Amino acid sequence: MEHATEKRLFSNANILSWLQYYAQNMDIDLEKVKILDITRKNKNLIPMVESHRAVLVFTEAGHPDIFYRMWDAGLGECQVWYNEGSDPAGPILNKPLKDMINRGINASAAMLILNPNARSTYKIGMDNANFSRGSVHYVGSEIRAVILNKMHAALTDNLCVISGASIAVEAAIIAGEGTVIAVEYSGADRRTVEENAHQFGLNNIVIVDHVDKETMAGLPVPSLTMLVASASMEQELRCLLELNPHMEFVIYTLDFRCAASIPALFEELGVKETEVIQVSVAKLSSKNTFDQEPAPWIITGRA
Repeated sequence: MEHATEKRLFSNANILSWLQYYAQNMDIDLEKVKILDITRKNKNLIPMVESHRAVLVFTEAGHPDIFYRMWDAGLGECQVWYNEGSDPAGPILNKPLKDMINRGINASAAMLILNPNARSTYKIGMDNANFSRGSVHYVGSEIRAVILNKMHAALTDNLCVISGASIAVEAAIIAGEGTVIAVEYSGADRRTVEENAHQFGLNNIVIVDHVDKETMAGLPVPSLTMLVASASMEQELRCLLELNPHMEFVIYTLDFRCAASIPALFEELGVKETEVIQVSVAKLSSKNTFDQEPAPWIITGRA
């Protein structure tokens, strides 16, 4: 929780004055404006603009590639309304975002971004083609959608995702005001997660290379962990339960023997409400036959 005494670049009075400035200079319904202060930690600009028709963005000077990154994410047709100073005064200007890709932010100020093509809801289970190509073999989008459904992530949740790169990315979009700790043991996989975080404009992903007290120290304590079963799973479960005795778990495995052993491990660790499901997906091929994809077991439980 943030302390009331935390020093902020934009106070409530600043925010209200900028809202009044835009209300006086534009015909806009303030009820529909989403406020986003990206000078504060872990705020995701691109997903917010993608999902809202009007976003009032508060930012400090700098960010030389801010408009290029939004353009690269397909937001070039958005309209940006801004002024040239740090105060809500003077002429208001506007340009299509695609015409601003070579400029950065020259002053601490607020800009209003209008996106007529915004989606009001997030589409769970993105196509794998949307992710950065890298070392990760991504789980099928249908399976990912089921896993995310079992995670029940909320906007402010802190989550841990172990060896689940694409799931970490989608979870970070859903939990846009929380933090996702992405654990990847391979350096190549960590770089792939970094590429995806950059591509999707996600600032709320923290990438670490393993799970223990030292690596988790100082990070937000997760309420739920999604992990791909591995030889280190029991050690990971015990460590995470020490961090949060009420942890919820979602475990993915393609190994039947592993799936069958997890309920007993959960019982030993005090994890209850265990559920085991198997998800099977078959897709029609060009030869009019169904190709069966790997059918994983998904095991859930809460301490």
